[in-house]
Amino acid sequence: MTPADSAAAPAPMATTDAGDEVLYEVSDHVATLILNRPERMNTISGPMLNQLTSLLLKADRDPEVRCIVLTGTGRAFCAGLDLRGAKGGSTGLEGASAATDLDLRATPPTVLFNLGTPTICALNGSAAGYGMDTALGCDIRIMAQGAKMAAAFTKRGIVPESGGTWLLPRLLGWSKAAEIIFTGRTLSAAECVALGLASRAVPEAEVAGAARALALEIAANAPLAVQASKRLMRMGLSEGFDEHVHHVFLQLLPLLRTEDAMEGMRAFMEKRVAEFKGR
Repeated sequence: MTPADSAAAPAPMATTDAGDEVLYEVSDHVATLILNRPERMNTISGPMLNQLTSLLLKADRDPEVRCIVLTGTGRAFCAGLDLRGAKGGSTGLEGASAATDLDLRATPPTVLFNLGTPTICALNGSAAGYGMDTALGCDIRIMAQGAKMAAAFTKRGIVPESGGTWLLPRLLGWSKAAEIIFTGRTLSAAECVALGLASRAVPEAEVAGAARALALEIAANAPLAVQASKRLMRMGLSEGFDEHVHHVFLQLLPLLRTEDAMEGMRAFMEKRVAEFKGR
């Protein structure tokens, strides 16, 4: 069965309670996390931050999960942080750490960056502010054709507080990143694809299927090798070439002794599809 076939007929999923603000589903080695506040355009509340972090870590710890898909319900992927209480002096993030006791290691952008499991953001709709940074924190992005990314931070008197100032210059180069951040510009899906911020844009009805097909294609490969590749890519962002090549070989040597490496070689010689076990 091809990834596309599997996407059309997914296996039964293990799902969290329908009342949760982040839903969690697992099938065929793919964990899907679904932002579930459609009435608020999936804006992120304090409890929702904690739940998203917890579920990302849960998926990353699960040896059966080989790829994570992050998406949303309704017409938006995520319109940013919940600011309903801002006029009364609250940010709508009650329950989050006080400003004098911040531990950013447990926030979704930091957790996303450090996950060993590959991540795909399926933007069912637009992403603004914190939602845009969260989407950029995933390894791969697939957008609905009508979706947009809104870097509206400076228009609100703030900065990209959840990774955008680190991510955008690396994804786009300094000049284009500066233009987008300084102007607070909103980008169409077509612009995001042209700039390399998204892999592709598809009709809205096809976003979930396209993300799942890609996740299944990733999950069909040797998970230890995929995770090591992601780890090396992340390390390479801050390493010189010689240092990086040294780390590549340190990752390669233990992989060569795995059952999956031997299975991959046998499958190649026998001209068949490999069956990887993550061992």
